[in-house]
Amino acid sequence: MNDRTAAVFEPGEVALRAREVAFDFSALPPHWIPGEPFASHLINLLHLLLPEGERWFVRVFSEALPLIRDEGLQEQVIGFIGQESMHAEAHQGAQDHLCAAGLETAGFVGELEWFFRDQLGDRGLTGPAAQAWLVERLALIAAIEHMTAVLGDWVLNAAGLDDAGADPVMLDLLRWHGAEEVEHRAVAYDLYAHVDGRYWRRVRTHLLIMPALGWLWARGLTALLASDSELVEPQNKARWRDWFRAGRRGLVPSPLPFLWSYLRYLAPWYHPSREASTSQAVAYLASSPAALAATP
Repeated sequence: MNDRTAAVFEPGEVALRAREVAFDFSALPPHWIPGEPFASHLINLLHLLLPEGERWFVRVFSEALPLIRDEGLQEQVIGFIGQESMHAEAHQGAQDHLCAAGLETAGFVGELEWFFRDQLGDRGLTGPAAQAWLVERLALIAAIEHMTAVLGDWVLNAAGLDDAGADPVMLDLLRWHGAEEVEHRAVAYDLYAHVDGRYWRRVRTHLLIMPALGWLWARGLTALLASDSELVEPQNKARWRDWFRAGRRGLVPSPLPFLWSYLRYLAPWYHPSREASTSQAVAYLASSPAALAATP
């Protein structure tokens, strides 16, 4: 499935809209990739990271709306805000389900709240200092959105998850979200270019935020594995060998291609439109069970 060769026509910019999706997690096992607890939890971590992170996106982009002088970009930013709000709610539902299943999430989520609300909040600044900090955060979000587009492209093409018998509800959640990330992949970059756009700020913020998110990912994965009562040593520890093994099976993004995608953002000529396929994203959204159920 998800054969990109079938996508002959690439549409231009599409109008962004939030889809009021709903997912039933009542039958979702924590190890939703059968027999693969490490790969399941590596992706389960998204349900912990994304609600706080995407609510932060929404707050920052809402602050930036008065700075936008282009009507088309403003419409795209408003659509982006709507989509990210829905992403946060959908992943919050999965997070709540994992917590009810006995996995420890509260401590790590508390750290995320501190990171996104306190460290990356508005800091109570006013005047030029507030605008400078806003531009800095827009650059950070543009860097993160590059990686979310890469992840969205990966999951739309992750046939290994289908072959492994991954839970269909989780697959639809991930692919619906991934398709919308591909659909709006240029908005954060274009907004940053509109309000500032300096190359060295783009590079610096990318080099700062990605190691920070990697550190958070490692902490969260360690917490999930350690709190999983079904696992015993060495399964209950995060190990590089497990990531490489799961990557070879196509269950998670492989480390080395993921590193290459991280480096692509540093190119002076980079633009998100060169990542992924809009037509593939639109095609999935036209067939997603959750998106179809949300269609008026």
